[in-house]
Amino acid sequence: MLMTKSAVSCLVFLSLLGPLGSRHAWAVDLQAGRLKAQSACAVCHGLNGVSSMPNAPHLAGQPEAYLVEQLRNYRSGKRNHEVMSVIARPLSNADIEGLSAWYSSMRVNVETP
Repeated sequence: MLMTKSAVSCLVFLSLLGPLGSRHAWAVDLQAGRLKAQSACAVCHGLNGVSSMPNAPHLAGQPEAYLVEQLRNYRSGKRNHEVMSVIARPLSNADIEGLSAWYSSMRVNVETP
């Protein structure tokens, strides 16, 4: 298959952008997310993202996009929960991105009996 010069240029450009498209290349601050999680989330969701309370979900290993969406929904009032609505209200976009990146970076192993 022959490609035009502009198509080749476009592919080269996109290949150079590839690494920039990852969340880590944009330097989401995992350390800030970890610290925020320890101070704001650990009581209910556990230090390692595994819930210590029966009515609080595990956050470790959850998809980053899902966590971002849910925290933004709590912050905006689109999703309501007595505790989470209060916790999420003061979070900045950077806080939400850091928390979501931190919890999604955790790996969960499942063992069957």
